[in-house]
Amino acid sequence: MHIVDGALSHPVVIGGAVLAVAGIAKGLRELDMERIPAAGVLSATFFVAALVHVPIGPSSVHLIMNGLAGIVLGWAAFPALFVGLLLQAVFFGFGGITVLGVNTLAIALPAVAVHYLCRSGIRSERIGVAAVWAGLAGGLAIAMTVALVALALTLSGQHYLVAAKLVFFAHLPIMAIEAMLCVAAVTLIRQVKPELFGVFDQPVVRSGDA
Repeated sequence: MHIVDGALSHPVVIGGAVLAVAGIAKGLRELDMERIPAAGVLSATFFVAALVHVPIGPSSVHLIMNGLAGIVLGWAAFPALFVGLLLQAVFFGFGGITVLGVNTLAIALPAVAVHYLCRSGIRSERIGVAAVWAGLAGGLAIAMTVALVALALTLSGQHYLVAAKLVFFAHLPIMAIEAMLCVAAVTLIRQVKPELFGVFDQPVVRSGDA
């Protein structure tokens, strides 16, 4: 979901850039050594998933996987997704340089939001409960990204209102697909590397300690 150069007003571009820089700075502070490998993998996942896209007016339809990035990385999703967006803009011309801040904000902020909303549910001992929360995270992240893109377009001029509505309806199938992919990814991660979600962070109580 890339907004292209020239589609947004200057105040929206500047405001998005300032907020994105703040998010990246906070994300870098929280990106410890243990999460760098996961950040690299998720950045690459976003980069590859977004290569296959269908242009829709001033934006485009493609997979994003920001829900998964958010529940794993939290604020560190900001720098991880920013790198993917930057490489896409430089090497493939997806989106643009001037709107890089707005695109980063629209994709990374929902990732952080689902981290706080859904991560506790994903850490549930019951895999079925975790799967439900994972699906919610995947679909909700896309819904919030669509809302932010629509807001950016609408704030840039009422003539973009139709395009904003089109972006929403075009992404309804993407929401469903991302929800299913997030369920599959979370289920797999819980089996092979559950510490990414802190599933087994709870202290173990031994009989002698009681």
